[in-house]
Amino acid sequence: MTGTPTAKAAPGPTGGETNVAGDAPVATIDHRRVLVVVVGLLLGMLLAALDQTVVATALPTIVGDLGGASHIAWIVTAYLLASTVSTPLWGKLGDLYGRKWFFQAAIVIFLVGSAMSGLSQTLGMLIVFRAIQGLGAGGLIVGAQAIIGDVVSPRERGKYQGLFGAVFAVTTVIGPLLGGFLTQHASWRWVFYLNLPLGAVALVVTAAVLPSDQVRIKRVVDWTGSVLLTLSVTALILVASLGGITFAWGSTPIITLAVVGVVLLGVWALVERRATEPILPLKLFANRVFSAASAIGFVVGFALFGAVTFLPVFLQVAKGTDPTMSGLQLLPLMLGMLVTSVVSGFLISRWGRYKVFPVVGSALMTLGLFLLSTVTATTPDLLMYLDMVVMGLGLGGVMQVLVIAVQNAVDHRDLGVATAGATFFRSIGGSFGTAVFGAIFANVLVSRLASDLHGIRIPKNLGSSVNPGLLAHLPPAIHHGVTSAYSSTIDTVFLVSVPISAAAFLLTFLLPEIHLRTHAGAGPEAGGAGGAPDADRPSSGPPDVVTASLPLPVDGVPEPAGAPGAPVVTGLELAE
Repeated sequence: MTGTPTAKAAPGPTGGETNVAGDAPVATIDHRRVLVVVVGLLLGMLLAALDQTVVATALPTIVGDLGGASHIAWIVTAYLLASTVSTPLWGKLGDLYGRKWFFQAAIVIFLVGSAMSGLSQTLGMLIVFRAIQGLGAGGLIVGAQAIIGDVVSPRERGKYQGLFGAVFAVTTVIGPLLGGFLTQHASWRWVFYLNLPLGAVALVVTAAVLPSDQVRIKRVVDWTGSVLLTLSVTALILVASLGGITFAWGSTPIITLAVVGVVLLGVWALVERRATEPILPLKLFANRVFSAASAIGFVVGFALFGAVTFLPVFLQVAKGTDPTMSGLQLLPLMLGMLVTSVVSGFLISRWGRYKVFPVVGSALMTLGLFLLSTVTATTPDLLMYLDMVVMGLGLGGVMQVLVIAVQNAVDHRDLGVATAGATFFRSIGGSFGTAVFGAIFANVLVSRLASDLHGIRIPKNLGSSVNPGLLAHLPPAIHHGVTSAYSSTIDTVFLVSVPISAAAFLLTFLLPEIHLRTHAGAGPEAGGAGGAPDADRPSSGPPDVVTASLPLPVDGVPEPAGAPGAPVVTGLELAE
């Protein structure tokens, strides 16, 4: 806040600094150690990102084996929903107690869910265990992005967030490719067993390289707020998922769920106003950067996850590719995302500006979705790949940039919960999108099958439980009707996502741009470089003066001898 007194930096128990903006320590580690920490975080992020995509190419085979294809979207939705509702809690626990052990706990939970998913005997079991996976994934995603915020300045963070974006880009293709290969040559169950050795390596590496937690202060966890938020979001997503499929939109169960979700959301807001340590502080919504980034993330997640979930289904059913090849055919999407994720990260670090990337990225993503809505079973593959590249280029310019903007605009004491909040709204958008587009897909497919098959009788549940291997053995007339129905239905899903993505493009113009700070630690309210008290100072003018605005450590360790004003190395920058 304006007028906040400043104190010189003092070491924490192991050489870290304690932030005036909060009690969290700010790590002061050299470049080489930062790189090692980043590798550990990338391993954890890889696990969570991989399982958002690895199951995609296995979905047709899974539902062909376990049945219940009308609920196919829930294999993805359960994962996204659990990771979504858990992110605020993971972020707050990290802020209160330190992030390392919670990050490792998230790995363990994720591995348990993976093992049980592979052992599932019914679709219901698989959905439950996918939710457990998602619970761990929420901690991995938030923990990785918050920990890097502890040790690297916002200005330099662009490079590393670009690497996180690259991980998501690579898993966009590697995930479906691995999923398709394992499904075709082993079993879809190995899609989940694959996580076990990777998770074991991640657990060992993170135990060795992540900075130890510095703070051991007894705090009050907002369990009431966590439960209320979880129940509210779950009820609302159930409305989107079950409405029009399992129950009519005007039915008693749907109306009841909608009312319960809205009421619980209101109660949650009242509880948060009085909570000592709110799970998602309402004050964050007064920050224009956080509010705008959250809105953009929600809409982007809605359009992206809702539509792209069905791309492997289109490739396998409408284009007739096998699971492995459908994974390879997503390579153009990955390449586009990889390029803009890495390039935008380095340019952000060089320029100290970020707003242009989500503006251009969301525009390209909207164009890419429209182009994909025109693809049919007879579209040349090269043209389809070019459409995917456009989509990927746009996506890479949006996701990680929003996290950088939010982390730069808040106090360090709120770093974890703000990171979790930005991730929460993107993920909840993805959960709603997957559920809504799943409902659209299921409803439209029924009418398209009836139309394209012209009254031809087909085996029971063929339309909703198509196994790609079964299609080759169908009579030509039925084969053509089924592939045509799937193609036109998925085109409709992509077309509906276009105006939603366009809304994200318009929202990007509301995102304030604050010059990125060149030190890790104190945020705007602490007088840190990068913001006026309202965290909305534009990025014009000279670079911010880099200073350490920090209190004496809580453990009473005295300040080291040295000349006042001596440079302090924070992250990768030399603060003068």
